[in-house]
Amino acid sequence: MRTATSSSKFPIAIAVAVLVLGGVAAAQSTPDTENGRYALSPAGDGFLRLDTRTGAMSTCTNSGAGWACYAQPDERAAMDAEIGRLQADNERLKAELAAREPAASGKTEEALPKSDSLKKTEPKVAEGERKIEIPLPSDRDMDRMMSFLERAWRRLIEMANRVQRDINGGKI
Repeated sequence: MRTATSSSKFPIAIAVAVLVLGGVAAAQSTPDTENGRYALSPAGDGFLRLDTRTGAMSTCTNSGAGWACYAQPDERAAMDAEIGRLQADNERLKAELAAREPAASGKTEEALPKSDSLKKTEPKVAEGERKIEIPLPSDRDMDRMMSFLERAWRRLIEMANRVQRDINGGKI
């Protein structure tokens, strides 16, 4: 009996060892897609692979030598880098402007002459309120404008008549 028991324990121990080692081997050979790290989507003649932990994307295709995945450029990383560069430039330019501020304030030590061309004229004030008055054209200005428009209209009509005569061969 003793031999029967020891001989029956041996195959059980081997079976347990095979199962344990087989489980470890199976766990090592299990692709990462089964535990949810990668998401695969068909794309063209291959697959698009998304790493759900890092967000990196790769294009996987089957070449003659086997499957190969190539990382896709991350546009967000490029945009973040550009934003960082622009922010650094902005800070540098602000610092330069602050350093120039006293010299570029526009103040001078000398007094300006009384006939300063930069002096702003005050708008006309009507009835105690601050309103800008726009003067209307005088009757003389209106007459000049009307005579100009009449001359322009006559010239336009004469030009149209000449074109009509040229088209008709001199006949009206």
